[in-house]
Amino acid sequence: MRTVRTAYRDVMVDRSEEEGNVSAHTGGPPDPAPPRDRGVTGELRADRNLGGRDLTHWRSRPGRWLAWLVEQVSRVLGARQTLVLILTIGVAVAATMTWLASETYEAVVQAQGVALWDEPLLEASIDLRSPAVDTSVTAYTDVGGVVGMPVLAVSVMCLLAIRRRSWTPVILVCAAGLGSLLMTIAGKDLVGRARPPLTSAVPPYEYSPSFPSGHTLNAVVIAGVLAYLVILRQRSRRARALTVALATLFAVTMGLSRVFLGHHWFTDVLAAWVLGLAWLAVVVTAHRLYLTTRKRRVPHGLHPDLDGPP
Repeated sequence: MRTVRTAYRDVMVDRSEEEGNVSAHTGGPPDPAPPRDRGVTGELRADRNLGGRDLTHWRSRPGRWLAWLVEQVSRVLGARQTLVLILTIGVAVAATMTWLASETYEAVVQAQGVALWDEPLLEASIDLRSPAVDTSVTAYTDVGGVVGMPVLAVSVMCLLAIRRRSWTPVILVCAAGLGSLLMTIAGKDLVGRARPPLTSAVPPYEYSPSFPSGHTLNAVVIAGVLAYLVILRQRSRRARALTVALATLFAVTMGLSRVFLGHHWFTDVLAAWVLGLAWLAVVVTAHRLYLTTRKRRVPHGLHPDLDGPP
């Protein structure tokens, strides 16, 4: 019974901190209870199910073992700190994925493979260009640049965090963006591939190494994690499908715009799509483990707010 009371007390403390209640250390009265879809309680009620699937349920044996291991760590560090730890380890995984991608690229170049598409697609893009189209595509690709993408990501991240009164969107988006940035830097340093000739590119010109496409990688990861956070609270299948379609369209067209403008080879974009999806899978898995840990810290039937429908 003491263990149950302790677990319940820990969850309620976490809930108070995230929902903005006055800490017990201040001795002041708590704020009025927020809506049930905010804070930790809101995460456990509204974010656990995606299209009828319980994200805290692990079907495979390795998944169950990983969930158990993370739960043990969270008993020492706390759920949110464990999420940060998992994402930090995930950065190492991302670096490994980038190294593997660079090795794969070298093998592709030696065997020609999809690298044979680079020159024909660049030539086809040149044939489609016109001053008006070039200006429009340049404006669009700037959305995925070093200014546009952070502004977009931070704006949506803050909106989600404030509305849900939770730090989880902040942690996930920041970790996703940091991992994407590190993968881009590592890939460019490992491969050092030259961009298409400046005579085939549309100004303003870019001079950093070409592999992988940073714009594309960031578009996949940021649009992906934001779409994931949004669809967790969408109950309509049509709304979820539309959100995923928009995020996919953004990531695909961002990559194609880089080829069209002659700033990247197609294989740079293809590698960025693959790396972005792999890193996004790591971030989503980390969030699932966080939700699993949160859920298991509340004994069954002890918290009535978690038993109702989201």
